[in-house]
Amino acid sequence: MKTKITLLLWTLILCACSKGSAFPRAVPTHPPTDTPHPPTSAATTDVSTTQCGYQWAYQELPELTAQFDAIIQTLIPNSVSRATAYGENCIAANGQVVRFLVMETDFYVTVSVEILDDHETFGNWIAQVMQVVNGLPPDLVQGPQPGFVEFRFEKDAMEGIGFRVPIRGFFETAGDKTGEELFRLFYTSP
Repeated sequence: MKTKITLLLWTLILCACSKGSAFPRAVPTHPPTDTPHPPTSAATTDVSTTQCGYQWAYQELPELTAQFDAIIQTLIPNSVSRATAYGENCIAANGQVVRFLVMETDFYVTVSVEILDDHETFGNWIAQVMQVVNGLPPDLVQGPQPGFVEFRFEKDAMEGIGFRVPIRGFFETAGDKTGEELFRLFYTSP
């Protein structure tokens, strides 16, 4: 009996606290109006107020790539280098990219080599490339955070070694290291 009274009491309390009504009511209807739709022209869309869904993305940086590759080619003639911006695309509801928000600039250096165990030379190349990246004008390197430099030393398309060197803290981490000592600081053999 005590359980029934407690259950009844809780039911009354919950009903009293409920915003809804226990009795059905008719929902008032409003006559349709001829309100014009807002213009949808892309020319009048303010991108600063566009609602977005964000998606990770990369964008090529052709001008920076041309400059960076030219400099690296003078240091390592058998190399190909490029730069990309990493960030997020702002995707509108219609699926169109509204804008790209850069988070960091990343660099890629691929070097054709005869052998994959010349770690002394590889380490010296790393030091030279990192000096170049560090010396780039700040207005060329986009994004609020430092990126990385990815090195790939390859004998052919199927055989090579690769790793990334973070730009932030490189000189503090590397110190005065060069050659094989610098190479081994960033490369971990499988």
